[in-house]
Amino acid sequence: MAKERILITVKTYPELSKKYGETVCTAGLRPDGSWVRMYPVPFRRLEDKEQYSKFDWVECILHRNKKDPRPESFCPRDMSQILPVGRMDTSDNWRDRRHFLLKPDAVTTDMQQLIRDAKANRRSLATFKPTRLIGFEWEPTERDWDKGKMEAMRALVNQGDLFEDENWRKTFQVIPKLPYKFFYHFEDAEGKVRKLQIFDWEIGALFWNCHRRSNGDESEALEKVHQKYWEEFIKKDLHFFLGTTLQHHFRARNPWVIIGVLPIPHEKQMSLF
Repeated sequence: MAKERILITVKTYPELSKKYGETVCTAGLRPDGSWVRMYPVPFRRLEDKEQYSKFDWVECILHRNKKDPRPESFCPRDMSQILPVGRMDTSDNWRDRRHFLLKPDAVTTDMQQLIRDAKANRRSLATFKPTRLIGFEWEPTERDWDKGKMEAMRALVNQGDLFEDENWRKTFQVIPKLPYKFFYHFEDAEGKVRKLQIFDWEIGALFWNCHRRSNGDESEALEKVHQKYWEEFIKKDLHFFLGTTLQHHFRARNPWVIIGVLPIPHEKQMSLF
């Protein structure tokens, strides 16, 4: 099988799986603009040379994920062969990202059509432009991982099933669970108000970084997250990367969640004079 080239645009906050341990859902686009979901990826257990950032180009061999019927879902054939080969930077007012990601036929504003597409299993990943942003909010959630998943994770670690390197096995710590859920409120092209949860790794990392800098003051950390995701991002031409969850893809009234945000600067208008 030939290697595929993918621009990584999405990395979700890690989840625990009884079978795979700590995993990340990664998604991106091929050079032709078609979406790809890669799962499972044990991102924090990859070697340094195999780790990648958002907006890195990576090359890897993929095969269909037989346990996931969503059309864009694939599995990396060999985790050690996910290799970064380039990067799409933000030079010239994000020119390359804007031209590649925001082509007119690549962005949707119709949430109801996305829901119909998911029910018909036509797609489960999309770039979405909210018509009007209404608010950013959070609510508390369980502070600890599911006990069954934690026990399964410990068993995998103790058995050595997750690590080839013994030092990794001895020092690896499960990422802390986020104690809050974060949401955007927005209006779509049909004028309907929507509320979608954000699963992006970056918002989780931001919360924990702010939590550490504020000496554990959660209120201060949440305010810092609000400053970035609302006060700063509302000034941008904000787009969402949306995805459906496997559990709710066919069954939920609205199976879509925000798996990444694109706070791209507004395009500069050329002066007529």
